[in-house]
Amino acid sequence: MTPHLSVNILMIEDDEGHARLIEKNIRRAGVSNEIRHFTDGTSALKYLFDDPHGPALNGPALVLLDLNLPDMSGTDILVKMKAEDSPLRRTPVVVLTTTDDKVEIQRCYDLGANVYITKPVNYESFAQAIRQLGLFLTVIQVPEVESEA
Repeated sequence: MTPHLSVNILMIEDDEGHARLIEKNIRRAGVSNEIRHFTDGTSALKYLFDDPHGPALNGPALVLLDLNLPDMSGTDILVKMKAEDSPLRRTPVVVLTTTDDKVEIQRCYDLGANVYITKPVNYESFAQAIRQLGLFLTVIQVPEVESEA
């Protein structure tokens, strides 16, 4: 049996209200992993790839990604993470966004997103969806980052 690795959850979400709701309901589902919150793509990418404590250099992570960020599209982040030469190409990405366009959903899956969740407009529906995501997070296996030899 493989030893359990602590997985850092990175939330890239510019809406503070959505971010609080996401974290609160993930906690309600029993997930106690560290959640690092970024409100823009630039700082998230810097952490993902350049920070010595970030996942590219320091191990497993799961990314919760909004597509509508102030400085770039979440799909730009997805492209960088899932590039063939990226140390994060196997890192699971859950897209959490209000965008429910079928073309955009397909594009995200084509780019390597693992899960696509449309944020319901209704507060209680959104809270319930995030609690279910939290339950999902308690059972998934996350790959280790490949070390460069």
